Amino acid sequence: MKITFHGAARTTTGSMHLLSLNGHKVLLDCGLYQGRRKEAFERNRNLPFNGAEIDACVLSHAHIDHSGNLPNLVRSGFDGPVYSTGATQDLCEIMLMDSAYLQVKDVEYVNKKRKKQGKNPFEPLYVAEDVQKTLKLFSAVPYENPIEVVPGLKVTFHDAGHILGAATVELEFGDGRDPQRMLYTGDLGRENMPILKDPVIVRGVQYLLTESTYGDRLHPPEEDVRRRLESLCHRIRERQSRLLIPAFSVGRTQQLLYYLHELYSEGHLGDIPVYVDSPLSTKATRVYENHNECYDRDMLLYLRENNNPFTLKSVRYVTETADSKALNDASGPVIIISASGMCEGGRILHHLKNSAGNPENIILIVGYQAEHTLGRRIVHNESPIKIFGEKYELKAEVQSIQALSAHADKNELLDYFRRMGPDVQCAFVVHGEPDQQEPLASALRAQGAKKVLIPERGQSFEL
Repeated sequence: MKITFHGAARTTTGSMHLLSLNGHKVLLDCGLYQGRRKEAFERNRNLPFNGAEIDACVLSHAHIDHSGNLPNLVRSGFDGPVYSTGATQDLCEIMLMDSAYLQVKDVEYVNKKRKKQGKNPFEPLYVAEDVQKTLKLFSAVPYENPIEVVPGLKVTFHDAGHILGAATVELEFGDGRDPQRMLYTGDLGRENMPILKDPVIVRGVQYLLTESTYGDRLHPPEEDVRRRLESLCHRIRERQSRLLIPAFSVGRTQQLLYYLHELYSEGHLGDIPVYVDSPLSTKATRVYENHNECYDRDMLLYLRENNNPFTLKSVRYVTETADSKALNDASGPVIIISASGMCEGGRILHHLKNSAGNPENIILIVGYQAEHTLGRRIVHNESPIKIFGEKYELKAEVQSIQALSAHADKNELLDYFRRMGPDVQCAFVVHGEPDQQEPLASALRAQGAKKVLIPERGQSFEL
């Protein structure tokens, strides 16, 4: 089998890995690349292969950097099955439609300026009709249920503990008498985190394809989340200001609501209103409510003894555009959770326009910010920041909580690999920036992996 790395190679976004065997081609994930606008648009539109030649796609989870370019793949001629877990399928239904909507709206906004400048208009990467065609190709596969996706390649999904429905992908290929096995981590989650089950340990694989988002970093303890959130709530109450939280609609928003529910129950949140200003977050939370088979034991016990943490009394879900705009005039204290998590699109951009210039406000970053994204520039306190091509001074206080990360850190990754066993002949390190990939690769070698490689984009290897 040959593997070619077309995305998430020496970067954290755009996961896309092509498998070729016995005349068949299978794509592992088909994510959107996120970064500098022009570069991202060109890389996403121009697929490095003919979509019509792909026989099947295996999807690890629903995050847009893993699933978001599927409609463009369909536009380019792909009409094979897309295998995923049921929860991933349900999340993709809302996330891909939201992605199409945002791309159309963002292009409309940009084209107004281009028209005034006498420039040709841009076209969106894909539209809702492309998403509808894509969704018809999905085939839901339960965890721990092996299926043959093409002759000679068997796939099994295992719970990754990252977001709802996320899976590590075990691939079995080669001679039926002596098959080879590879594990693709997708995005590997963490143990003892709220809501979801812990990652399932997959043992006895010869090849490893692993993410490395936090390959040389350690997360602070979980208790840091509650303590920091409580402190920030007290500060915006004293300042009568706003706490603006860019958050991924799937996973991070639900985690935040869980912790805010705990603070409210203990009397630390008071009457501060919490607005979830994202139609996608609202829909995603409903999907979470419908898939309690993914919940861990603690979450199930919590639900028996408490109210649904996603329906906190002070939480208001905002779906209408007019209600979202009205938040610009909302007096503090107020908490606004809005997408996208890397500040690369969605309603968070409009809130940043109206909040970033006030030093009394707080912008709380709770997720990984990829290189060249607006979120990364905010984390680094770069000012001015550009939003829709206009410059805005960043005067608001910027804070960060990394303990909310749904990605395993260095120690968690290495502990997972240690428990997998010593059979790994070759490991490929992807989905990370070089300063995280290199230390993880060295640690894997020290742990016994016989060969560890950090592939370049477009590079191929025979297994």
